[in-house]
Amino acid sequence: MNLRNKLLAATLFLATPVLVASPASILAQGAAKSTAKAAAQDADKLDINTATPDQLKAFKGIGDVYAKRIIDGRPYTAKNQLVSRGILPQGVYDKIKDQIIASKPKK
Repeated sequence: MNLRNKLLAATLFLATPVLVASPASILAQGAAKSTAKAAAQDADKLDINTATPDQLKAFKGIGDVYAKRIIDGRPYTAKNQLVSRGILPQGVYDKIKDQIIASKPKK
């Protein structure tokens, strides 16, 4: 094996771990960024499992009756349960669905 081939083989040998590890680390970084972004977006939303009546009534279409129904129906595992359980009509839910979350109830 001549010197050129030895240098090429050494370069490939040294570069292989970097090439193999890079996609995994890139995916891990992307997943971490996605999780952080989702958490930041959820932080701006009102949790229907912990919201006060006044916080709920701040939404357009939610008054005393709907706020009480939401609170009385707790806990929720998903925000769409407001409709599936008959707490809110679809039209009212559609107005607030992008502004709310349903966190997992703590045990």
